[in-house]
Amino acid sequence: MRALVARRLDGPEAIELIETDVPEPAAGQVRIKVAAAAVNPVDLAVSAGMPVEFGLTAARQQFGLGWDVAGTVDAFGPTQNDGRETTRGGRLRIGDTAVGVADLLGRDLKTHAEYVVLDEEAATSVPRKLALTEAATFGLNGLTALQAIKALEPEPGQTLLVTGAAGGVGGYAVEIAKYLGLTVIAAASAHDEELVRLMGAEHFVDRSQDLATAVRRIAPGGVDALVDAAVVGVGAQEAVRNGGRHVHVQGGPRPPHLRGISLKQLFVQANRSDLEELVRLVDAGPLSTRVADVHPLTEAAAAYKRLAGGGVRGRLVLVP
Repeated sequence: MRALVARRLDGPEAIELIETDVPEPAAGQVRIKVAAAAVNPVDLAVSAGMPVEFGLTAARQQFGLGWDVAGTVDAFGPTQNDGRETTRGGRLRIGDTAVGVADLLGRDLKTHAEYVVLDEEAATSVPRKLALTEAATFGLNGLTALQAIKALEPEPGQTLLVTGAAGGVGGYAVEIAKYLGLTVIAAASAHDEELVRLMGAEHFVDRSQDLATAVRRIAPGGVDALVDAAVVGVGAQEAVRNGGRHVHVQGGPRPPHLRGISLKQLFVQANRSDLEELVRLVDAGPLSTRVADVHPLTEAAAAYKRLAGGGVRGRLVLVP
């Protein structure tokens, strides 16, 4: 099969499309024949070696690329019988369409390939109303946003600041927060104001402004909670009230937790329960999917370079 990998870790210019064996699932794993796989900023980071640089994963000769996937269940690993029932439990079956998230940084092969093996807990059924190219766009970003909101334990009516609100994670955080009855203040570029308001943001702040000052004009005592999807750090935390809550998304330097603010650093975790909740939200309507463009796997380098150039709204999707 063909698969996209990073070996030299020199960025998008150095990614390679290789021929390799089709991977075999072990016990508790599922193999998916890939129909579509989104390109995310984390793929650029992996191709440039940033996770190794920041100590998030060990160095290795080859890194697989791709986190999101939509496709068809092709095989399962051997079942493990405990004397009463198999561990699989029959949730997905051969031939089912599935979405999944490959959440391990250090894997030789991931979803930018013709086949991918995932833990069964990292996959679930595709939302009923979506084409597979659309279904490949919401898993990683939606899961990160959902887990960030859950970590904040918000109550309806509270105020939430979302940085990077026009991006993948930030956009889903806005939509989920709106659905839960929160008042959302969104920070993004000025030209994205209409977009984030359509997603559900009640207030908008241009990210070029002094963030804390601008937010506190709207919420003088500070917001109750912060999802820092743009990884602004302490400059965003200064907009949070004393004793508020801050979720720092992804890697990078961990900001201090000042003024009694609780701080959680979030690394996404693929699990069936949250994936199924996301699927329900997509089916019910609060979560949108945004396909910016579709590229064949053979033109993956062009998609990577396009994403690296910035300004892409929605996800670029690779199809084998």
